Order: sequence, then structure tokens, then C-alpha cells
Amino acid sequence: MTIDRRAMLKAGAAGIAGAAAGPVLAADPTSKLRPAVEAGHAAAVERLRQWIALPSIAAENRGYPEGPDYMRRLALDAGFQSAEIVPSSGKPGVFATLDAGAKKTLGIYFMYDVKQYDPKEWSSPPLEGRIVDKPGLGKAMVGRGAVNQKGPETTFLAALHAFKAAGVKLPVNLVLVAEGEEEIASPNFHEIVQTPRVAAALRKSVGVIIPTGWQNPATGAVTLALGAKGAMEFELTVSGEKWGRGPKGDIHSSEKARVDSPPWRLVAALSTLVSPDGNTVMIDGIQDKVVPLTPRQRELIAMTARATDETSTKKQLGVTRWIDDMDWEASLVRLAQVPTVNIQGLVAGYTGPGGKTVLPGRATAKIEMRLVPDMTIEDTLAKLRAHLDKRGFADVEINVSGGYGPTQTDEKSALIRAELATCERLGVPATLAPRLAGSWPGVIFTGPPLGLPAGQFGFGHGSGAHAPDEYFLIESTNPKVMGMKDATMGFVDFLYQVAATA
Repeated sequence: MTIDRRAMLKAGAAGIAGAAAGPVLAADPTSKLRPAVEAGHAAAVERLRQWIALPSIAAENRGYPEGPDYMRRLALDAGFQSAEIVPSSGKPGVFATLDAGAKKTLGIYFMYDVKQYDPKEWSSPPLEGRIVDKPGLGKAMVGRGAVNQKGPETTFLAALHAFKAAGVKLPVNLVLVAEGEEEIASPNFHEIVQTPRVAAALRKSVGVIIPTGWQNPATGAVTLALGAKGAMEFELTVSGEKWGRGPKGDIHSSEKARVDSPPWRLVAALSTLVSPDGNTVMIDGIQDKVVPLTPRQRELIAMTARATDETSTKKQLGVTRWIDDMDWEASLVRLAQVPTVNIQGLVAGYTGPGGKTVLPGRATAKIEMRLVPDMTIEDTLAKLRAHLDKRGFADVEINVSGGYGPTQTDEKSALIRAELATCERLGVPATLAPRLAGSWPGVIFTGPPLGLPAGQFGFGHGSGAHAPDEYFLIESTNPKVMGMKDATMGFVDFLYQVAATA
């Protein structure tokens, strides 16, 4: 492997992994599979390129039914014996099973959808999958979905192709569930998982992972999350028609001297949701359900702060300061602990070149809230409605497009211990985080009725999710970060660790 393991171990890999990991494998069962990974690498890269060329975007109703059809074929080609399309009230999912005759079963979550994109903002066509040189990293593939999530998912599939090509049985059985609406906050994924045959298969698993590629280029480290914030996506809309004031449609802006403005009313409503600096949620009663971080969770954050690099994180985000100029550890605490209200976009009137001198009759804000334990979608929505009504904004429409609650997994679960054991075996520095600030529908696995451990796992590197020039590293020249072949072997090793961890 191209990883400088000695340097990584010196950097502190064994800390958490040694304390909580499962058994280290006595022999190397992966040795037969490395040649198959090497031989299949070009095909894996081409598989990723072809998948990037086929976007499924739920918000635009684009790429359906091609998206689920292709996801089903990908599963079958990788060795799943059965794969079927599962309908929902929205976009369909895919359910696949691979019976290796093993004692244990692992659940795998995929998303086959991607975010929208504007080609004018990209340095290369977003659906081309062009290989480019990334200084300090190596050769990377640029394309929408490259890291979120098609690159890591293709890497996991490459591991299954290696088992198939080498004629080696997997050490675990697999249950795959994939959805096509993650990027609109998974409004119907629960229907797919709650389908009786899908739920029955998942109940047999030791837990569920979503493949990732989040190694830090500065340290090679990975952060293993024990949970994630929930998300609620919605629009707030003010219209002159619903308000009973202002115009029903756009009128000449000179009329502002005597006509109320829906955009200004929306601004007034939005300003009640947060503190003046926008950094504290002020919705009435919203803090009632927020559970403070435990001493152990704060300890994990402190360990992560010591083991990770603030400067490289700021550089990657394109920021120079945190809120209130807080230090690195305080920023990580806040990232895990606080609920948020974020304005994704504001839409009203004319936004083209020059002016149009209109008074818009309608204004909309696209909002997402991030939820922490023990917040729920239902309770949060009820409190938002009551908050607006109390302040005279009963006419402000709330249109929820999707969402789910936060998720949490025990660090002592076999799934997390297998993840830590894999990191230790491969010499990858690993820390545990109480929860991600980002969201995924893991609560559908961790919550009732399944109650399974769930989390993200994988090696390699990529960046730019939801942004222009999103990329996934293919060939690494950075000794601290795995390229696609080594990340594929990381998944191979992980499957054996899952099988070996009691």
C-alpha cells in the first residue's frame, strides 16, 4: 500500500483504536485480493466515470427511472444475487442481498442521487468525470457526485468485484438499500426501509454503513462519527394574496410608497428565528428538546481537537475565523451541540442583469434546520408554526420538502469497534466524534423499529460536495492519503474485521 503507516502510527493512531477496537486479524486474509483490486482498477475508474455521467436529481425530477435502473445493475454486476427496485411515494429505492453463507450480515446504505449543478461554475464539465492533477494530492476525478457519494460507493463496489474476480467468498453477507432522494432530505426513504422484506433483511445485520472517503490530506486521519444531526428542509413564503396586503403579483416599484412589500415581510419573519448575528436559534421552545453533550462526548471532542488540524480545515472551507473567534475545540463542540437555522437561498422578484423596478408580490426563503438529540421533525415544525403565529405571521406559509431526526450509535457496538480495528490495522489515525454536523437518514436505521448501529466509514479523499469542481482522489501522491486502490483494500479489510469482531 502507498500509505506511510509508520508515520501515521507515530501521529497517534493507536489511541482510541487500541482502547475500543475489535480483534486484530492474526493473518492477512486480504493478500489474495490485492491482485484482483489492481487488475480491476481501470474498470472501477471507468465505472465511476459512467455513473457520474448519469445524474439523478430529485429536485429537478431528472434521471428517473434511469438512476434506480442503473443502481440495480451496479449491484448485480458487483455480485449481489438479487436486486430489485422498491417503489415509494417519491423516487424508488433499490434493495439487494448477497448471501455468502457467512455468520454475520452487514447493511450498506447507498444514495444514487446527486445535487444540482451549474456548468458555468465548473472548470470542467460536471458530468464528464475528467481526471485532473491536484497539487499535493495526485490525480482526481472531477464531477458531480464524485465524492458525494458515487466515488466512495464505487470504491466499495470495487472491493466486491475483487472478491468476485478472485473467487473468494465474502466473510459477511450484505444487505444493500439505496435511495434517490437523499439530496432533498429523504422524504420517502422510510417507506423503502419499512417494506417488510427489506426490514426483515436489515434486522439480521450487525449495523449499517454509508461508504465515505474523508481522510484529512494533512494528517491522513479519519474521524468516525457516532451520530449525525437531523435535517428539516422547508420553504417560508410570503405572498400578497395570502397576506391580504401587498400586491397579488409584481407591480411597479414606485408603488412602494403606499403598498406593503411581501419581501420585507419575509425578512421580518426570518429575523425572529435567530439572534441578530444569525448564530443562535430563537424559535420559542426549540431548546427544550436539546440534550447537552455528555462528559464522554466532550472528551471525544477534545481528543479530536488535539488529533486534527484546524488550519487545513479552515483552508478547505475557505474561512479564516469561527463564530465569536472561538478556538478549534470550541468550534467542534458547537458543531456537534447546537441546532441551526440556515438560509440556503432567497427568491423574490427580478434577479437578472440591471434593475427592473418591481415590487414583488411573492417572496420565498429556502431554509434548512439541523436537529440534535432529542429534537424531532414533528415537534420542531409545530414550534416553528407557533412561533410565527404568536408574532403575527400566521400568513407565512411553511412548506416542508423533507427531513429526518438525529442519529446516535454506541461507541462500544461491534460496528464501531470493527471500524476502529480496521484503522488500527492499516495504520490510519482515527478519532471518534459524537456526531456529524452534516446529516444523513441514519435515524431510519438507528431508530425504532430497527435499532441498529449505523455510521460512515471509508478511506481515501475527496471534497467539494454540493459545490463546483467536486472531486474524488483516484491516484494518490500524498503518502498520508489513500488512492482508490488502497481505499478499496480498506473496505476489503473492514469486511473481515466485521466478521471477526464479536
